[in-house]
Amino acid sequence: MSVTNNAISIAKLHFGFRRNEFVLKELSLEVPEKAIYGFLGANGAGKSTTIRNILGLLQADSGDIQLFGKALKSHRKEVLSRIGCLIEAPSLYKHLSGYDNLRIACKYLDLPLSRIDEVLELVNLEAHKNKASKNYSTGMKQRLGLAIALLPDPDLLILDEPTNGLDPTGIIEIRNILKALNARGKTIFLSSHLLGEIEKIATQVGILKNGQMVFQGTIGELDRLRYQNLTFLISCGEVNRAAEILRKEFPVNILESEQLELTLSDRKELPAIIKNLVMADIPLYDFSPQRNDLEKLFINLTEG
Repeated sequence: MSVTNNAISIAKLHFGFRRNEFVLKELSLEVPEKAIYGFLGANGAGKSTTIRNILGLLQADSGDIQLFGKALKSHRKEVLSRIGCLIEAPSLYKHLSGYDNLRIACKYLDLPLSRIDEVLELVNLEAHKNKASKNYSTGMKQRLGLAIALLPDPDLLILDEPTNGLDPTGIIEIRNILKALNARGKTIFLSSHLLGEIEKIATQVGILKNGQMVFQGTIGELDRLRYQNLTFLISCGEVNRAAEILRKEFPVNILESEQLELTLSDRKELPAIIKNLVMADIPLYDFSPQRNDLEKLFINLTEG
């Protein structure tokens, strides 16, 4: 895909807080315009550092960042003016109402006050606009922070863990708002360490491990990846001896249920496994395939 069709394009990015100690290593990713891009990784993988590089808050040691097809280094003011962001918890004037927080932001950004009611409607806070923000729930504060990010009507929203600390109702509210914004044509880039939430909203996914991308593609492509390795549960007698025999050729775990968990790359290996157990006079009671869910795949990609 041409970088001109991407809201974000990163190529071979290196960044470290100390010399020769890189937090991000050869990081490359592409976020298509009008996509909802879920940026996944365990805590400490480098997600927030990546976002700060995209926003120009940190400067990479090497590599290239382009936003809307233009280099961040040479078009910084132009491209950043098209971005709204919410990094961590929003900074609010707690003694002021939601409306007044937005009014101050409008004054700072030199925007018309008419934008306030427009963004309040987008984040479903019209009924609470006159309440002091210190009395807002965590979810309402997050939505007010999102409203502030939306004031300049950005083409791209960058959100760092936007549902962190929210209850299930708050998570659903944020999810529905982001889907509605995307339907209006906005590109959304959101980081998370929760695959289950990203799976419900994202059209594209990138997975980061130790500062390096280990997967990038659609949710469908990630889903297909889980079928590359097949997991089977084996119920048999003499579990320890059976595991010892199979471990000579295959990865095997002994479960608390006294079953064997066996991972294969090809189901054509099954006859040889059954034959080995039968030849060793090990009683075989059951042999069943298991569905590898995306959560397990995510753990396999990001840990170890």
